[in-house]
Amino acid sequence: MRLTKPVLSSIAMALLLTGCSGGSSVNIAPSTIDNSVDNSTSTNPTVTTTNPCASYVNTAGQMIQGEFNSQDCTYPPSFVDAGNNLLVDMLIPALDAEGVHIFQGSLFVGKTFDTDEALQTAGIQKGGDGPSLTIEAGTTLAFTSNSDFLIVNRGSQIFAVGTETAPITFTSVSDIESTRAAAPSIAFDAVQQWGGMVIIGFGVTNKCAYTGSIATDDLATSDCHVDAEGAAGLDESQYGGANNDDSSGRLEYVVVKHPGAQVANGDELNGISFGAVGRNTIVENLEVYSTFDDGIEMFGGAVNFKNYVALYVRDDAIDIDVGWSGTITNALVIQSETDGNHCIEADGIGSFSSQTGSEIEAIIAQGINSRPTINNLTCITSANSAATATHDPGAGWRFREGIFATVNDSMMIAAFSNDDIDSTNYCLRIDNRSQQAAQDGDLALNSVIFSCVDKTRGNALPNGTSTEDFAIASGNQFATTVANDDVTANSNTALVLLEGTPSIYSVDFASMIVDGVSPTSDTPQSGASFIGALSLGESDWTAGWTYGIHAGARAVDADGNDISLWFE
Repeated sequence: MRLTKPVLSSIAMALLLTGCSGGSSVNIAPSTIDNSVDNSTSTNPTVTTTNPCASYVNTAGQMIQGEFNSQDCTYPPSFVDAGNNLLVDMLIPALDAEGVHIFQGSLFVGKTFDTDEALQTAGIQKGGDGPSLTIEAGTTLAFTSNSDFLIVNRGSQIFAVGTETAPITFTSVSDIESTRAAAPSIAFDAVQQWGGMVIIGFGVTNKCAYTGSIATDDLATSDCHVDAEGAAGLDESQYGGANNDDSSGRLEYVVVKHPGAQVANGDELNGISFGAVGRNTIVENLEVYSTFDDGIEMFGGAVNFKNYVALYVRDDAIDIDVGWSGTITNALVIQSETDGNHCIEADGIGSFSSQTGSEIEAIIAQGINSRPTINNLTCITSANSAATATHDPGAGWRFREGIFATVNDSMMIAAFSNDDIDSTNYCLRIDNRSQQAAQDGDLALNSVIFSCVDKTRGNALPNGTSTEDFAIASGNQFATTVANDDVTANSNTALVLLEGTPSIYSVDFASMIVDGVSPTSDTPQSGASFIGALSLGESDWTAGWTYGIHAGARAVDADGNDISLWFE
């Protein structure tokens, strides 16, 4: 979303109306008010046709509504906040004139419960039992303080359904002010401007104990209440259960910008954390842009993703843990030239290092270790080092701790700017119990091309096969890659994997060149003509709604010029 630049005063005016100073420095103490009762004061507006701001009716029958200042809507902590959770259904409408919904506190949907009895008493057993938050296409939500974030608790749902021409954006007030200013006031890759999003469900997580198994369809648990990220005090929330068919709602054409700030318990939040979110949750066309921690992290559950973009994520673009068994179809990951850690960091079992061998095998036998499938992934990582990285240096795919993963029709590329700084910018690494999984065929890579100076890292499989030989024997290929290589036809006709403007589109498989000849890797598993996320011969699913990739939909410099991708 590109906002017009001349208007900065509207946000300042909105914040002054509620006694706040505006900008990222605002830090409002959490409210303990419950919005299920009468929280109104004399300053609460009466609902009129001239006030388009979101509203709800509390249990006292009173309408509570945001404050409108001719462009933006502002919501003080007395409207919603940590400890003042949203307990009824609410619609956040799109505003005219590129107006923004400004939240001066956190936005928590539904209550959290940490016992089975409390859930039963409240009638919360599945997604849809609690309140829902609906956000109209084209809406922008901005959070004032970097301690504020959004939680959708178990039983509650979020319906944020944008369109290609009217995406929904979650960001910070600082970002909005910067975009509206005559010249940017924050860096294009700024992070920690606000917390981020946490979505929570009743799905399976191996942080809990279960009877039965996935295979026999009799998996059951009790008192499964795992603290989610950010869980402390008023920010507390829990995830988990035995229902991988749960639904936490729907996200479509959603962009999450500049999150990752540290919240109450010390967690640095991800773009979106999915805590045991079920597979009936729809997530399609999702972008996480410039976040301090991970892009998306799945803590168990089985939520699926279609069309995911991670741009300038400073930690792991895709983080998998404690039993996630969903699918990602079509994903484009682009690191910063100087920052970012793994494209994929994938763990199978929670608290792995403290588990005994028999405990690990018991979890695997139940089928509740992480078992994801990733189809058509393009990763473009950089050779950033420990000296420039926020967390750890740029790297490719790491599988460990008993994960059974399958990756098909994908590319891992660290060739554009690989100076081989300290042998940390590898393409592929397989560790501990996942090495046995690879040997047994439970970890599978199919039709993958790797292009990194450092091909692999880590120990051999239990039978002595190296990680590289394992991958090659499975029908994958490692290109011979030199420092500062270019995987387009522009400069190196011996390695041609990408094309287009920008160079993010896969060359048709039949036309790819690897080490001067056609690829030796297997042809696409899907039967399509290409591997990776995008092809010029197909509809560009990133066009029209993403931020930072295409000209005209990017951050700008002080002179108003688009900031290009670093490898263009």
